[in-house]
Amino acid sequence: MKIFFVLLLLIAAGANAQDNNRVQLFDADWRFHRGGAQGADEPGFDDAGWRKVDLPHDWSIEDLPGTNSPFSPDAISQPNGGFTTGGTGWYRKTFTIPAADKGKRIQVQFDGVYMNAEVYINGKRMGKHPYGYTSFWYDITDRIRFGEKNVLAVKVRNEGENSRWYAGSGIYRHVWLKVLHPLHVAQWGTFVTTPVVSKAAAKVQVQAKIKNETRDAATVKVVTRIVDAAGKAVAATETTQKMDSLATGQWNQDMTVRDPALWSVDAPVLYTVITEVYQGAQLTDKMSTPFGIRTISADAVNGFRLNGQPLELKGGCVHHDNGPLGAKAFDRAEERRVALLKASGYNAIRCSHNPPSPAFLDACDRLGMLVIDEAFDIWGDGKNPDDYHRYFNEWWQRDLESMLYRDRNHPSVIMWSTGNEIPHREKPEVARVAKMLSDFIRTVDTTRFITCGVNGIAPDKDAFLSTLDIAGYNYARDKYVVSHERKPERVIIATESFPLEAFEYWTAVEDHPWVVGDFVWTAFDYIGEASIGWLGYWQAQWFYPWNLAYCGDIDICGWKRPQSYYRDALWKEDQLAVFVKPPQPSFPINHDKVDWSHWEWHDVVADWNWPGHENKPLEVNVYSSCEQVELFLDGRSLGKKATSRSNKFTAVWQVPYKAGTLKAIGYTRGREVNNAVLRTAASPVQLELNADRTTIHADGQDLSYITVTLQDADGVRHPKAEDEIQFTITGPGTIAGVGNANPRSVESYQRPQRKAWQGRCLVIVRSTGQAGEIVVKAAADGLKAGEVRIKAE
Repeated sequence: MKIFFVLLLLIAAGANAQDNNRVQLFDADWRFHRGGAQGADEPGFDDAGWRKVDLPHDWSIEDLPGTNSPFSPDAISQPNGGFTTGGTGWYRKTFTIPAADKGKRIQVQFDGVYMNAEVYINGKRMGKHPYGYTSFWYDITDRIRFGEKNVLAVKVRNEGENSRWYAGSGIYRHVWLKVLHPLHVAQWGTFVTTPVVSKAAAKVQVQAKIKNETRDAATVKVVTRIVDAAGKAVAATETTQKMDSLATGQWNQDMTVRDPALWSVDAPVLYTVITEVYQGAQLTDKMSTPFGIRTISADAVNGFRLNGQPLELKGGCVHHDNGPLGAKAFDRAEERRVALLKASGYNAIRCSHNPPSPAFLDACDRLGMLVIDEAFDIWGDGKNPDDYHRYFNEWWQRDLESMLYRDRNHPSVIMWSTGNEIPHREKPEVARVAKMLSDFIRTVDTTRFITCGVNGIAPDKDAFLSTLDIAGYNYARDKYVVSHERKPERVIIATESFPLEAFEYWTAVEDHPWVVGDFVWTAFDYIGEASIGWLGYWQAQWFYPWNLAYCGDIDICGWKRPQSYYRDALWKEDQLAVFVKPPQPSFPINHDKVDWSHWEWHDVVADWNWPGHENKPLEVNVYSSCEQVELFLDGRSLGKKATSRSNKFTAVWQVPYKAGTLKAIGYTRGREVNNAVLRTAASPVQLELNADRTTIHADGQDLSYITVTLQDADGVRHPKAEDEIQFTITGPGTIAGVGNANPRSVESYQRPQRKAWQGRCLVIVRSTGQAGEIVVKAAADGLKAGEVRIKAE
């Protein structure tokens, strides 16, 4: 029996709360120009006519010049990129480092730039970074003019066909400025593991790399403390050793945490490590970092275990975009996605097909979400002419190091993934690359499993799969049993599965311990791969204006789609939801669609408004994990039906349409435990605004998501209303984005108006950095206006 058992304590590295202003958010007050700009790398270049932007920023989600839309049928990206446009962009930021900081080390860190970033400081080129998803940094000390103005310039090129999904363009994640004493903790230099964990104690081993960038040898003391969530110290140690000048030293320290509170998906308890660096009595660096204690194990007999307890991975694949915001990785946007998935029953996410933002992993740490952290979609053989295959041979190690060192301390991360659907997996030379990547990962971190999303499962992929700890199967549930018979020690995970086969994929996890989880494609809808989730796919020329994939359990606005309610019935007790099959398809159908495209869900809607179809039968589907469901029309019972595995937790009625109230009641052990209602709505007369948060931080970064609903006089949303809503905003806030989740809408995501779709739309408000009350008003012709007030503090 092959057993992979990991005991570890992990720091949420991306969430480092740095002390003494050693790290400063560097997102405000940039200048941006879309297009080429000769000489823009020079400090004297005149950028006064450029647009002022605050990061994170994505120009591909913005309206094309001279239009009211980011979409074009002529876009190079075509359906893969959702008909959006990349190109070249320039960013410039003018800043001053006080003269008093001369002698310190100055660094700039980019969490993510898509793509081909070239960085200049005061006209001097610091380097390039081709990959759009890994973090990178430069020491710019020698180029800084202390006490004077400095100019940081970044050229970004998103050119050609380089992605199979919407990637966005620009500096779409945070930028950080670091001002460090020459004697400091190295970049991503702390690694913490626990070789022994029990209820009584966790043995903590801390590895810290310290850089001495002075020209003198030094005697250095590193003091490390651990505090719990209440701020109480639970362990401490200190070690002193000598360092040569211009050298990097490593400290290995052991501590014990008594009666540790373990990190889990239900109780994501985080401690804090405080690292202090001293030269004599002088404190030269201090860094505070949250971390968690937990164990993971997996084998083909016992399945996956977290802290020794069996756990089936209820997973979903997630691309990096944030819907109406494009690729912009605001902390709140990343947190909201994780929270919505958590509320929908997910306990695991596969970051497809690239490393996520640090903010995303921080949210997973705080909220208790497990993560497959994926490195690449492409190795040496490309899937598009201009994708990462052009850089893989030169950059794979640097990009893999960035992911591993940056993310290796997050308790949420349980697997590293080396890639996805790599071409020619059956060839020995490709299997050797797979081994090279896995071997390199193990030189950095042995505390996690290694996987890779593999399609076309067959014996000729055995050499490739043998490099992995957990074999990632894409769309291969028919291979689970035969693979186990051939390779009984193999642990399998569905790294991708079809939504339409959710029942079959999930029951396979429940029935086979060697299949430890299922990751649906996808948990969250996204821009690009246009229409794969509708019956109209595959690659017909009339794609446009389709621009969303339309295959997510949750749509780009964060609203649950029917398949998400079905997954509730698979994963949770006493669930119930009612949907109706429209008498006509919701969108045009492509009858030439290929049979293997199963990313769609059944064409059903939460709608009981069908004028013109009176007395004609409509198919009503009730998804339920209750033992029985009973359907009522205007209080009259239409009968009870059982729901179980035998009917895939779906009860179906043919109901002659009549305006009124359709109600389903769920029963377990004869007792009513849940109900769901669809009501016929009268004409909409009013707008209702509901903010997910009515208090936000006045930091220029925080967001409030406001759902606007078109309601009749009784407060019932009209699911067919498509009125255009106009927004106004006053106070210390701006409109960061608008949307409605219509996969065929080509409206602007930036302008202060949006048509409703299915009776609602979304407006996202961003704080400006000042405290005060933000008032958002929504208006539409013939409807009573609505408003919501948000406090920024």
